[in-house]
Amino acid sequence: MRVLSGIQPTGRPHWGNYFGAITQYLELQHADQAFYFIANLHALTTVRDQQALAQYTLDAAIDLLAFGLDPDEAVLFVQSDVPEVSQLCWLLLTGTPMGLLERCHAFKDKKAKGLSADAGLFTYPVLQAADILAYDSDTVPVGEDQLQHIEVCRDIAGSFNHKFGEVFVLPRAKVLDGSARVPGTDGEKMSKSYGNTLDVFADPAGQRKQIMRIATDSRPVDQPKDPETDTLYQLYSLVAPAEACQEMADRYRQGGLGYGEVKKALAAAAETFFAEARAQRDDWASRPDDVREILQSGAAWARKKAREVLQRAQAACGLTGY
Repeated sequence: MRVLSGIQPTGRPHWGNYFGAITQYLELQHADQAFYFIANLHALTTVRDQQALAQYTLDAAIDLLAFGLDPDEAVLFVQSDVPEVSQLCWLLLTGTPMGLLERCHAFKDKKAKGLSADAGLFTYPVLQAADILAYDSDTVPVGEDQLQHIEVCRDIAGSFNHKFGEVFVLPRAKVLDGSARVPGTDGEKMSKSYGNTLDVFADPAGQRKQIMRIATDSRPVDQPKDPETDTLYQLYSLVAPAEACQEMADRYRQGGLGYGEVKKALAAAAETFFAEARAQRDDWASRPDDVREILQSGAAWARKKAREVLQRAQAACGLTGY
């Protein structure tokens, strides 16, 4: 199994990123081969500040290493350090129907809101397909809301294969368990676009303030409550030990438990749960040259494989051998 996943460098990771995707990426790093990249080319569709993008890119690598990505197990690199992907993207673009891209969610949603969409956003799915196909990836972990990306990639690769022979491996999606079920501070899905996130690497005092501001209903303290439908309990169950979660759930159902008490317990559990990752992040952040060395080494491995696939595609469509 060859796994590939990319993470956009658009700011600090939140609980939804971690529990919805990153934990499962880390489990998959022990596959036969796993490629993880910082998708800075994709980020150009939203981040237009040079210094910010450069810092976000380094920070994203530091975050992954702090969470436990092992560069001896998985290949970690920056997308733009593998120019073969951009070259492969052009080959795919020449055979991708406009209608296919017009149906993609990101483009449709932006147009529906009356916002301008540039060519980068429009062709974003093709670059994403090139990312996947460049490494002969057969498994791509995604959330349920991202399944369309894999379907588009398969359509593009299948069309190329039909025209030029069996050049590309057709990937399959691995739907991440629970990827859509991490609630934000307002009870909706946690997302930066909603402004309802809890930052993983916020200092404990800052995170406590975020948690204490979580919106709750006005039910009285003595009223029994269903923990499974409560945002605070759902978040607590992510960071607290199983026994503590069971005890908290029982107290919800019995009544007499105030939301303020739950928030304090949640903040304490979160501080303990993320303590090691915070310490690891501080360590990696103090050694940026070591992080850059890991990224450069990963890019060398990634380029070797991407070059092989690109040359295969170029030969198939007549760009070599003249």
